[in-house]
Amino acid sequence: MSLQDLAEAGALSKGHLSSIEQGLAAITIETVERIAAALGVSPFCVITFPEDDELDRIADLARKLPKGERRKLRKELEGRTTHEPPT
Repeated sequence: MSLQDLAEAGALSKGHLSSIEQGLAAITIETVERIAAALGVSPFCVITFPEDDELDRIADLARKLPKGERRKLRKELEGRTTHEPPT
């Protein structure tokens, strides 16, 4: 997707997106939401960098799973985190 395509899909100006990309303008939550909607992803996906943080990498991998597999993974993680560790 080109910057122009993203601008059109997100109802944003190409110039504003370019300024954000170059670090010349701050990004607002509204802009993050518009970019996410244009890309068909959650806003979380727009603002995380999986290569920088272990939790972000895990979330990135989980997003790539089919929906049914994500449910299984969530249940597995819930089971591991809601139980007291053995003493």
